[in-house]
Amino acid sequence: MNRRFRITIAGAAVAAVAAAVGTGIAAAGGVNDGGTEVSITGDALKRASAAALEHTGGGSVNQTEVDDEESYYEVEVMLEDGSLEDVQLDRDFTVVGGESDNDTAED
Repeated sequence: MNRRFRITIAGAAVAAVAAAVGTGIAAAGGVNDGGTEVSITGDALKRASAAALEHTGGGSVNQTEVDDEESYYEVEVMLEDGSLEDVQLDRDFTVVGGESDNDTAED
């Protein structure tokens, strides 16, 4: 192999690793590019779920999202009657809003 070819291969490998690391950091950090929903994970999921369930008085967490268009965290809670409530939380897991969907969940 000549020197130029080896440098090109090494550069491509470095670029691929950098892209993979950047994607991993974005996913772990909950970065939302507006095109996809990023679920809450880890300790943040536990804290956000607890805050949302306390706010709704019970139910079960159905879906979560980081960097929602309305707040930093959004937790969708299914209440015992089958209705859904979206609970909006700030970065400190403080409830900053909520909205009832008034529709029952589909099976």
